[in-house]
Amino acid sequence: MASLINEKHLDEAGTRLHTKKRTHLEDYMSSEVVVTGMGMTTPVGGDVESNWEAILAGRPGISVIDQTWVADQPAKIAGLLAVEPGTILEKHETRRMDRSQQSALIAAREAWTDAGSPTVDLDRLGTVIATGIGGINSLMAAYDTLLERGPSKISPHMVTMIMPNGPAAIVGLEFGARAGVHTPVSACSSGAEAISYAARMIQTGRADIVIAGGTEAAIHPVTMAGFAQMRALSTRNDDPQASSRPYDIDRDGFVMGEGAGVIILESEEHATARGATILGRYAGAGLTSDGHHIAQPDPDGAGAARAITEALEEAHLTPADIVHVNAHATSTPQGDIAEATAIRRALGSATDNIYVAGTKSMTGHLLGGAGAIESIYSILALRDRKAPPTANLDNIDPEIDLNVGNNGPVSLPQGDIATINNSFGFGGHDVAIIFRSV
Repeated sequence: MASLINEKHLDEAGTRLHTKKRTHLEDYMSSEVVVTGMGMTTPVGGDVESNWEAILAGRPGISVIDQTWVADQPAKIAGLLAVEPGTILEKHETRRMDRSQQSALIAAREAWTDAGSPTVDLDRLGTVIATGIGGINSLMAAYDTLLERGPSKISPHMVTMIMPNGPAAIVGLEFGARAGVHTPVSACSSGAEAISYAARMIQTGRADIVIAGGTEAAIHPVTMAGFAQMRALSTRNDDPQASSRPYDIDRDGFVMGEGAGVIILESEEHATARGATILGRYAGAGLTSDGHHIAQPDPDGAGAARAITEALEEAHLTPADIVHVNAHATSTPQGDIAEATAIRRALGSATDNIYVAGTKSMTGHLLGGAGAIESIYSILALRDRKAPPTANLDNIDPEIDLNVGNNGPVSLPQGDIATINNSFGFGGHDVAIIFRSV
């Protein structure tokens, strides 16, 4: 990698530097990266298969929050976990971990088992688990304890429960990972960025297997009030299951969700040598930024379009190779239009033949976990050759010039096909990941 750094100092011409850097990286990144395991827990199911069944059926997991604190909240609805972590984990685990860490561990254990519980040199095993907010429930609970009972009553586990790298550390310790434990924090693109980073660890020779994904558990009075004050949340409190409605003309904001998604990424050489079942192929990613606004997307979709284009370049694919996009599609008035503009800008006329789905219509928005669970939905779409519907889409916004469906799953073609998973976050973070079929 030193040659790349030296060349950067020698060449001040931006385009020539970009070209040379990509050429060197392509020479260096020789390992093909495959997916060998998946795990998740979300508002629509406690594991991968129950999730997929609900998503294909177009069945939302949004409900009214059954807590007294919602009484004076503008938004009283959320996507709460379908299966409580306490019904799966041991009591000593839930006592020492924040809810976001609990979800990550549940998803990671499922993914590891799905991958066949591989034997791997622990020096060659890494972990990249992202979050957007971290252990805010544990932080706020500790503050309440401090005020009510004093500093001596604060849990000795409080610090490790609130730190953003806590989920990655918990998962890394569970499996003994020693190639590196990392935590991207990039708002709602965090989970997708984690998968991209994990792939780089394999491509650059740091690891043979990486446990990658994202998690979030930030449904709390403070976060709910904060997002509501930004006018970002849906207030369709009287009809929670219809509240998240990407692309619909009557959409009024996103719905908070919680949960985690984890995949096992592995070098194809390592996976083949141990006889693993390959579920999908990581083809490439594009990571850019808008440089526009701390919370609002660039209405021209320029940064998001560049992310898609860069992902295509890294994957050595063209827009015609893409059959499906799992869109970020949060159900916000401005965000959905900006993404639709970006998709059309990046994929051009091929967009007419690409099926677009917004699965947040069912799960709500898992923030830092969204890019991870939606990557799993993308891989499942390739596996089963079925793309999910977008729920609650009654009247598509005329400004959304995309091929979006709402009448059940759509069949995808046979052969070698590819899908894009988009994730965009506050701060102008743009991530697009491409997966290919097996």
